[in-house]
Amino acid sequence: MKTGIHPTYNKVVVHCTSCGNEFESGSTLKDIKVDTCSNCHPFYTGRQRFAQAQGRIEKFNRKYGSK
Repeated sequence: MKTGIHPTYNKVVVHCTSCGNEFESGSTLKDIKVDTCSNCHPFYTGRQRFAQAQGRIEKFNRKYGSK
């Protein structure tokens, strides 16, 4: 590797703006803010809602389904 051309790799604290969770990571940036993290994202927490997709299926079946 050439010397002097690579950015410095730092340990940074990542801040989640949704839930306020903080965790440590490595990055070339000085400060990282994310909208959602694994602490508050519905996929990771198990609080997903499938009602919206189910409503779309029912709407499709009413419009185009057998009568």
